[in-house]
Amino acid sequence: MARARNQRSDDSRDTARGARRGRAAEAVVESVDGGLAELLPDRDRPRAWTLLVDGAPQSHVDLDDPSRLAFEYQRRLGHVIDLGAPPGRPVQAVHLGGGALTLARYTAATRPRSTQQVVERDAALVRLVRRELPLDPNARIRVRSADARAGLAKVADGWADLLVADVFSGARTPAHLTSVEFVTDVRRALKDSGVYAANLADGPPLAHLRGQIATVAAVFPHLALVADPAVLRGRRFGNLVLVASGRPLPVAELTRRAACDPHPARVQHGRELADFTGGAVPVTDAVAVASPAPPPSVFR
Repeated sequence: MARARNQRSDDSRDTARGARRGRAAEAVVESVDGGLAELLPDRDRPRAWTLLVDGAPQSHVDLDDPSRLAFEYQRRLGHVIDLGAPPGRPVQAVHLGGGALTLARYTAATRPRSTQQVVERDAALVRLVRRELPLDPNARIRVRSADARAGLAKVADGWADLLVADVFSGARTPAHLTSVEFVTDVRRALKDSGVYAANLADGPPLAHLRGQIATVAAVFPHLALVADPAVLRGRRFGNLVLVASGRPLPVAELTRRAACDPHPARVQHGRELADFTGGAVPVTDAVAVASPAPPPSVFR
Protein backbone atom coordinates (compact mmCIF):
# COMPACT_ATOMS: atom_id res chain seq x y z
CA MET A 1 0.00 0.00 0.00
CA ALA A 2 2.85 2.42 0.69
CA ARG A 3 4.12 1.90 -2.82
CA ALA A 4 0.66 2.60 -4.20
CA ARG A 5 0.63 5.95 -2.38
CA ASN A 6 4.12 6.90 -3.54
CA GLN A 7 3.72 6.04 -7.19
CA ARG A 8 1.09 7.04 -9.72
CA SER A 9 0.00 4.49 -12.29
CA ASP A 10 -0.73 5.34 -15.89
CA ASP A 11 -4.43 4.96 -15.06
CA SER A 12 -4.20 7.57 -12.28
CA ARG A 13 -2.41 9.96 -14.61
CA ASP A 14 -5.23 9.50 -17.12
CA THR A 15 -7.76 10.14 -14.34
CA ALA A 16 -6.12 13.42 -13.34
CA ARG A 17 -5.95 14.59 -16.94
CA GLY A 18 -9.52 13.49 -17.50
CA ALA A 19 -10.59 15.62 -14.55
CA ARG A 20 -9.45 18.67 -16.43
CA ARG A 21 -11.73 17.55 -19.27
CA GLY A 22 -14.74 17.37 -16.97
CA ARG A 23 -14.66 13.94 -15.30
CA ALA A 24 -14.62 13.61 -11.52
CA ALA A 25 -11.22 14.53 -10.11
CA GLU A 26 -9.23 12.14 -7.93
CA ALA A 27 -6.34 12.81 -5.59
CA VAL A 28 -2.84 12.77 -7.01
CA VAL A 29 -0.17 11.35 -4.69
CA GLU A 30 3.49 11.37 -5.61
CA SER A 31 6.92 11.39 -3.99
CA VAL A 32 8.85 14.64 -4.39
CA ASP A 33 12.21 15.78 -3.08
CA GLY A 34 10.66 17.17 0.10
CA GLY A 35 8.50 14.16 0.98
CA LEU A 36 5.09 12.92 -0.10
CA ALA A 37 3.06 15.41 -2.12
CA GLU A 38 -0.71 15.16 -2.36
CA LEU A 39 -2.97 17.14 -4.68
CA LEU A 40 -6.48 16.90 -3.26
CA PRO A 41 -9.45 18.01 -5.37
CA ASP A 42 -11.83 20.62 -4.00
CA ARG A 43 -15.25 18.98 -4.00
CA ASP A 44 -16.99 22.35 -4.36
CA ARG A 45 -14.91 23.66 -7.26
CA PRO A 46 -14.21 21.38 -10.24
CA ARG A 47 -10.71 22.66 -11.03
CA ALA A 48 -9.49 23.65 -7.58
CA TRP A 49 -6.82 21.71 -5.69
CA THR A 50 -5.06 21.74 -2.33
CA LEU A 51 -1.37 20.80 -2.18
CA LEU A 52 -0.05 19.00 0.90
CA VAL A 53 3.53 17.84 1.53
CA ASP A 54 3.95 15.22 4.24
CA GLY A 55 0.47 16.08 5.45
CA ALA A 56 1.13 19.82 5.83
CA PRO A 57 -1.11 22.07 3.70
CA GLN A 58 1.04 24.16 1.37
CA SER A 59 -1.18 25.82 -1.25
CA HIS A 60 -4.65 25.99 -2.71
CA VAL A 61 -5.18 26.75 -6.40
CA ASP A 62 -8.36 27.34 -8.39
CA LEU A 63 -7.41 26.99 -12.05
CA ASP A 64 -10.71 28.57 -13.11
CA ASP A 65 -10.15 31.59 -10.85
CA PRO A 66 -6.49 32.17 -9.89
CA SER A 67 -7.50 35.39 -8.15
CA ARG A 68 -9.30 33.35 -5.48
CA LEU A 69 -7.10 32.81 -2.42
CA ALA A 70 -8.48 30.25 0.02
CA PHE A 71 -5.80 30.11 2.73
CA GLU A 72 -5.83 32.89 5.32
CA TYR A 73 -2.14 33.72 5.06
CA GLN A 74 -2.30 33.74 1.26
CA ARG A 75 -5.19 36.21 1.38
CA ARG A 76 -3.03 38.47 3.56
CA LEU A 77 -0.13 38.18 1.13
CA GLY A 78 -2.64 38.91 -1.62
CA HIS A 79 -3.49 42.21 0.08
CA VAL A 80 0.20 43.12 0.05
CA ILE A 81 0.39 42.31 -3.67
CA ASP A 82 -2.73 44.40 -4.32
CA LEU A 83 -1.40 47.40 -2.42
CA GLY A 84 2.18 47.24 -3.69
CA ALA A 85 1.37 49.26 -6.84
CA PRO A 86 -1.64 50.98 -8.44
CA PRO A 87 -4.41 48.48 -9.34
CA GLY A 88 -3.69 46.44 -12.45
CA ARG A 89 -0.22 47.81 -13.03
CA PRO A 90 2.31 45.14 -14.03
CA VAL A 91 5.07 44.50 -11.52
CA GLN A 92 8.35 42.64 -11.38
CA ALA A 93 8.05 40.05 -8.65
CA VAL A 94 10.22 37.41 -7.04
CA HIS A 95 8.68 34.49 -5.15
CA LEU A 96 10.99 32.49 -2.89
CA GLY A 97 9.17 29.21 -2.44
CA GLY A 98 6.75 28.08 -5.10
CA GLY A 99 4.42 25.40 -3.77
CA ALA A 100 1.55 25.22 -6.25
CA LEU A 101 2.54 28.67 -7.61
CA THR A 102 -0.60 30.17 -6.09
CA LEU A 103 0.73 33.68 -5.51
CA ALA A 104 2.49 33.88 -8.87
CA ARG A 105 -0.79 32.88 -10.54
CA TYR A 106 -2.62 35.47 -8.44
CA THR A 107 -0.20 38.21 -9.46
CA ALA A 108 -0.49 37.24 -13.14
CA ALA A 109 -4.30 37.29 -12.92
CA THR A 110 -4.61 40.59 -11.07
CA ARG A 111 -1.65 42.34 -12.69
CA PRO A 112 -1.46 41.13 -16.31
CA ARG A 113 1.90 41.44 -18.08
CA SER A 114 3.78 41.21 -14.79
CA THR A 115 7.21 39.59 -15.02
CA GLN A 116 7.83 37.05 -12.28
CA GLN A 117 10.60 34.79 -11.05
CA VAL A 118 9.80 31.83 -8.81
CA VAL A 119 12.55 29.99 -6.94
CA GLU A 120 11.55 26.56 -5.65
CA ARG A 121 14.15 24.09 -4.41
CA ASP A 122 12.00 20.97 -4.91
CA ALA A 123 12.44 20.18 -8.61
CA ALA A 124 10.16 17.14 -8.44
CA LEU A 125 7.40 19.24 -6.89
CA VAL A 126 7.78 21.82 -9.65
CA ARG A 127 7.39 19.09 -12.28
CA LEU A 128 4.32 17.71 -10.53
CA VAL A 129 2.63 21.09 -10.24
CA ARG A 130 3.41 22.13 -13.79
CA ARG A 131 2.10 18.83 -15.13
CA GLU A 132 -1.10 18.59 -13.10
CA LEU A 133 -1.84 22.30 -12.56
CA PRO A 134 -0.46 23.95 -15.70
CA LEU A 135 0.29 27.65 -15.76
CA ASP A 136 -1.49 30.05 -18.08
CA PRO A 137 0.76 30.05 -21.17
CA ASN A 138 0.39 33.83 -21.38
CA ALA A 139 1.71 34.38 -17.86
CA ARG A 140 5.25 35.69 -17.69
CA ILE A 141 6.36 33.35 -14.92
CA ARG A 142 9.82 31.80 -14.88
CA VAL A 143 10.28 28.93 -12.40
CA ARG A 144 13.77 27.91 -11.32
CA SER A 145 14.66 24.89 -9.21
CA ALA A 146 17.21 26.23 -6.74
CA ASP A 147 17.76 27.01 -3.08
CA ALA A 148 15.90 30.21 -2.20
CA ARG A 149 18.97 32.11 -1.04
CA ALA A 150 21.06 30.97 -4.01
CA GLY A 151 18.25 31.96 -6.37
CA LEU A 152 17.89 35.34 -4.67
CA ALA A 153 21.59 36.01 -5.20
CA LYS A 154 21.01 35.79 -8.96
CA VAL A 155 18.33 38.49 -9.01
CA ALA A 156 19.73 41.76 -10.36
CA ASP A 157 20.17 44.69 -8.00
CA GLY A 158 17.00 46.78 -7.72
CA TRP A 159 15.03 44.54 -10.08
CA ALA A 160 11.94 43.66 -8.03
CA ASP A 161 8.88 45.69 -7.10
CA LEU A 162 7.78 42.86 -4.86
CA LEU A 163 9.55 39.98 -3.14
CA VAL A 164 7.58 37.28 -1.32
CA ALA A 165 9.29 34.71 0.91
CA ASP A 166 7.13 31.67 1.62
CA VAL A 167 9.67 28.89 2.14
CA PHE A 168 9.14 25.87 4.34
CA SER A 169 11.02 22.60 4.64
CA GLY A 170 9.28 20.04 6.79
CA ALA A 171 6.86 22.80 7.92
CA ARG A 172 9.80 24.93 9.14
CA THR A 173 11.51 27.94 7.56
CA PRO A 174 15.18 27.00 6.98
CA ALA A 175 17.69 28.77 9.22
CA HIS A 176 19.60 30.47 6.39
CA LEU A 177 16.43 32.35 5.42
CA THR A 178 16.01 33.97 8.85
CA SER A 179 19.14 36.13 9.11
CA VAL A 180 20.13 39.75 8.62
CA GLU A 181 22.43 38.66 5.82
CA PHE A 182 19.47 37.10 3.99
CA VAL A 183 17.23 40.15 4.50
CA THR A 184 20.05 42.43 3.35
CA ASP A 185 20.15 40.52 0.06
CA VAL A 186 16.36 40.87 -0.17
CA ARG A 187 16.68 44.64 0.04
CA ARG A 188 19.46 44.61 -2.56
CA ALA A 189 17.14 42.89 -5.04
CA LEU A 190 14.27 45.31 -4.43
CA LYS A 191 13.73 48.71 -5.99
CA ASP A 192 13.83 51.65 -3.57
CA SER A 193 10.03 51.56 -3.45
CA GLY A 194 9.87 47.76 -3.38
CA VAL A 195 7.97 45.71 -0.82
CA TYR A 196 9.09 42.57 1.00
CA ALA A 197 6.53 40.17 2.46
CA ALA A 198 7.39 37.04 4.43
CA ASN A 199 5.13 34.25 5.60
CA LEU A 200 6.26 33.30 9.10
CA ALA A 201 5.01 30.60 11.44
CA ASP A 202 5.31 30.56 15.21
CA GLY A 203 3.51 29.79 18.44
CA PRO A 204 3.88 30.63 22.11
CA PRO A 205 6.08 32.20 23.37
CA LEU A 206 6.62 33.81 19.90
CA ALA A 207 10.40 34.12 20.38
CA HIS A 208 11.06 33.26 16.73
CA LEU A 209 8.60 35.92 15.54
CA ARG A 210 10.12 38.60 17.75
CA GLY A 211 13.59 37.75 16.48
CA GLN A 212 12.39 37.96 12.88
CA ILE A 213 10.83 41.38 13.42
CA ALA A 214 14.09 42.62 14.93
CA THR A 215 16.03 41.11 12.03
CA VAL A 216 13.92 42.74 9.32
CA ALA A 217 13.86 46.05 11.24
CA ALA A 218 17.66 46.08 11.12
CA VAL A 219 17.44 46.32 7.31
CA PHE A 220 14.14 48.07 6.51
CA PRO A 221 12.80 51.25 8.19
CA HIS A 222 9.09 50.54 7.65
CA LEU A 223 7.40 47.35 8.91
CA ALA A 224 3.92 45.96 9.51
CA LEU A 225 2.76 42.63 10.90
CA VAL A 226 -0.53 41.01 9.84
CA ALA A 227 -1.85 38.15 11.96
CA ASP A 228 -4.78 36.47 13.66
CA PRO A 229 -5.24 38.10 17.09
CA ALA A 230 -5.11 34.70 18.81
CA VAL A 231 -1.70 34.01 17.29
CA LEU A 232 -0.44 37.47 18.23
CA ARG A 233 -1.53 36.87 21.83
CA GLY A 234 0.39 33.61 21.92
CA ARG A 235 -2.71 31.46 22.31
CA ARG A 236 -1.99 29.14 19.39
CA PHE A 237 0.47 28.32 16.63
CA GLY A 238 -0.17 29.97 13.27
CA ASN A 239 0.99 31.99 10.28
CA LEU A 240 1.91 35.66 10.40
CA VAL A 241 2.77 37.94 7.48
CA LEU A 242 5.60 40.41 8.01
CA VAL A 243 5.75 43.28 5.50
CA ALA A 244 8.66 45.70 5.03
CA SER A 245 9.81 48.45 2.71
CA GLY A 246 12.22 51.34 2.39
CA ARG A 247 9.18 53.60 1.95
CA PRO A 248 6.08 54.07 4.15
CA LEU A 249 3.59 51.22 3.84
CA PRO A 250 -0.16 51.64 3.12
CA VAL A 251 -0.97 50.64 6.69
CA ALA A 252 -4.48 52.11 6.85
CA GLU A 253 -5.73 50.24 3.78
CA LEU A 254 -3.91 47.05 4.76
CA THR A 255 -5.57 47.26 8.18
CA ARG A 256 -9.00 47.72 6.61
CA ARG A 257 -8.61 44.78 4.24
CA ALA A 258 -7.23 42.46 6.90
CA ALA A 259 -10.12 43.32 9.23
CA CYS A 260 -12.69 42.60 6.51
CA ASP A 261 -11.42 39.11 5.66
CA PRO A 262 -13.55 36.05 6.47
CA HIS A 263 -10.96 35.36 9.19
CA PRO A 264 -10.13 38.91 10.37
CA ALA A 265 -6.54 39.81 11.19
CA ARG A 266 -4.88 42.62 13.10
CA VAL A 267 -2.11 44.85 11.78
CA GLN A 268 0.65 46.04 14.09
CA HIS A 269 3.17 48.71 13.08
CA GLY A 270 5.23 51.59 14.41
CA ARG A 271 5.68 51.87 18.17
CA GLU A 272 3.22 49.04 18.88
CA LEU A 273 5.26 46.64 16.76
CA ALA A 274 8.54 47.84 18.26
CA ASP A 275 7.15 47.26 21.76
CA PHE A 276 5.90 43.82 20.76
CA THR A 277 9.45 42.86 19.74
CA GLY A 278 10.36 43.18 23.41
CA GLY A 279 14.09 43.79 23.06
CA ALA A 280 14.76 40.85 20.71
CA VAL A 281 18.01 41.18 18.79
CA PRO A 282 18.59 40.65 15.06
CA VAL A 283 19.52 37.14 13.97
CA THR A 284 22.76 36.59 12.04
CA ASP A 285 23.94 33.64 9.97
CA ALA A 286 26.20 32.58 12.83
CA VAL A 287 23.31 31.95 15.23
CA ALA A 288 20.32 31.40 12.92
CA VAL A 289 18.05 28.41 13.52
CA ALA A 290 15.00 27.10 11.67
CA SER A 291 11.57 28.27 12.74
CA PRO A 292 9.80 26.13 15.38
CA ALA A 293 8.08 22.95 14.31
CA PRO A 294 4.31 23.20 14.55
CA PRO A 295 2.55 20.94 17.04
CA PRO A 296 0.95 17.85 15.46
CA SER A 297 -2.53 19.19 16.23
CA VAL A 298 -2.06 22.05 13.72
CA PHE A 299 -2.62 19.79 10.71
CA ARG A 300 -5.41 17.62 12.09
